[in-house]
Amino acid sequence: MNKTIFCTGVFFGLLAVVLGAFGAHGLGTLVSAGEVDTFKTGVTYQMYHALFLLILGSVRSISEENKKLIYYLISSGIVLFSFSIYFLATNSLTGFDFRTIGFITPIGGILLILGWLFLGYRAYREFK
Repeated sequence: MNKTIFCTGVFFGLLAVVLGAFGAHGLGTLVSAGEVDTFKTGVTYQMYHALFLLILGSVRSISEENKKLIYYLISSGIVLFSFSIYFLATNSLTGFDFRTIGFITPIGGILLILGWLFLGYRAYREFK
């Protein structure tokens, strides 16, 4: 599981760099400055949580079962939170109105919060 968690962190980190470069250099001519800022928020949170996964994959004092739950919370949170922000920020470029699915952004945020809370709880209980 550690390899999977770590590699997922690498993937999300790489993707955050690519999307951040796109947001900084390509998106500004296509959408408003406010939408670029919104896009950057998604990239920032994705990168924070990619680093979170890299660290989680490296920690040995938390059981595999607990790591798996934290991994699923954080990975799902990244997809729901950051990716919905990307779609909302680029809404004007598509034929689909992503605001209709905007309710998934806070669900993703809640999953990220739960991942942090569960990590803290498990670390407190399991670290010696």
